[in-house]
Amino acid sequence: MIGVIAKLTIKPGTNADFEATMKALQAKVHTDEPGNKLYALHKTADVNVYVMLERYVDQAALDAHRAAPHFKELGRKLGDYLAGRPDVQVLQEV
Repeated sequence: MIGVIAKLTIKPGTNADFEATMKALQAKVHTDEPGNKLYALHKTADVNVYVMLERYVDQAALDAHRAAPHFKELGRKLGDYLAGRPDVQVLQEV
């Protein structure tokens, strides 16, 4: 299994739009990506910082996620809300 932790800092005041876009992306990932086992957005103590936890059966499933049309389309839309590049860690499960 492969885990991904993505820390996302958004522009102030874009929370509602960001969360709505993320919910749309989550729905597509859950229905269209059988190799994905977890795709969950979490709030942090900072209202402008979120953490996405992801889990994939293997590298091919992660690659398929990154290449998926819904990820590319909604990912571009998410870019409107981000205050900078996401801090992404890809981890190999022990």
